Amino acid sequence: MRAIYLDNNATTRTDPEVVAAMLPFFTEQFGNASSTHTFGSEVAGAVREARRHVQNLLGAAHDHEVIFTSGGTESDNAALLSALENQPERNQIVTMAVEHPAVLSLVAYLRQSRGIEVTTVGVNENGELDIEAYRAALGPRTAVASVMWANNETGTIYPVELLAGYAHEAGALFHTDAVQAVGKIPIDLSSSAIDMLSLSGHKLHAPKGIGALYVRKGVKFKPLLRGGRQERGRRAGTENIPAIVGLGKAAEIAAVRIEEEQTKVRALRDRLEQGVLQQIGNCSVVGGNAERLPNTSNIAFDCLDSEAILHKLEQVGIAASSGSACASGSMEPSHVLRAMNVPATALQGAIRFSLSRDNTPEDIGRVLDVMPGIISKLQSMSPLWRDRHETKAATSGDGEYVFARS
Repeated sequence: MRAIYLDNNATTRTDPEVVAAMLPFFTEQFGNASSTHTFGSEVAGAVREARRHVQNLLGAAHDHEVIFTSGGTESDNAALLSALENQPERNQIVTMAVEHPAVLSLVAYLRQSRGIEVTTVGVNENGELDIEAYRAALGPRTAVASVMWANNETGTIYPVELLAGYAHEAGALFHTDAVQAVGKIPIDLSSSAIDMLSLSGHKLHAPKGIGALYVRKGVKFKPLLRGGRQERGRRAGTENIPAIVGLGKAAEIAAVRIEEEQTKVRALRDRLEQGVLQQIGNCSVVGGNAERLPNTSNIAFDCLDSEAILHKLEQVGIAASSGSACASGSMEPSHVLRAMNVPATALQGAIRFSLSRDNTPEDIGRVLDVMPGIISKLQSMSPLWRDRHETKAATSGDGEYVFARS
């Protein structure tokens, strides 16, 4: 039976076309892009082409606004640290309670080690940002505001263009972690107020270990890594040419196929949600009333344990997750769901299904075939579920109990 992969927000399969584009740069075209001979110049040309493809996917005005990095975490760190270093008179970062650990862990470290003031703005039950609280948090001490474009656990999309404008009114820079958004929804930075944007290749069918940071022309930038003059002196270190070529090819493909994300993938996601809600009940789509990515569904099952559900799914060849892969191994409930005030009885039973263009209607049909049985079995084994959802009603005529489910 075909394995079904529904954990694409953790990582995607590297597209075979991407792999094919990368292979020559391990063998025939192995030169250093900084070298002046033919081996180097050929490789440098491939880097320029990859940069243009990323530029096109982002709708950036200039190709030199794209800096290649090792991934989203490095891009996030480079953006926020540069903003602070270039504005020593400003010592505040404004961010959001449901950000990725790549941002939240960094700002917590900066608060503790350097005394940076960090204001974390909350969200409502749909995961939507409290915009008035965000505006109130901005001020003359704000160096940078960082709000993700789309949440990795729920898919909630944030109005980053609006938020960037508010940051500029306070004289601050604006950064967005767009790791989950790039390649899934249209992005056009050509006339945007966004100053910096992070992306990661392995979320859009490129390999792991490659990403990019967009820095708008005119924004001062100080490099995180210092050394050689690679990336116009903004990111030292010999370029990872095969991965850069792979990211460029993935960006080229994503630009062509982005409509597929909005139609095919969204339809599969909607079918999955509707089927689960209709067949199972006692569950809900977390953030279901918010604008979301077309591929992401977070479904919370009342009074059940997500790890038990995932184990049962794994046994029948279906891979999903309970949230961010970067938080795997933690016994703490998701910080995203806690910030959204998901009820305690549902907090531990949330499953994230994240689709890609690789998924098929047959995949969703298979999930819908097995989920009711899995959930029913786990409910029968859960004292908490029975205590909450089964109550003795009036006996029927033959003396048997009738159970009513809330």
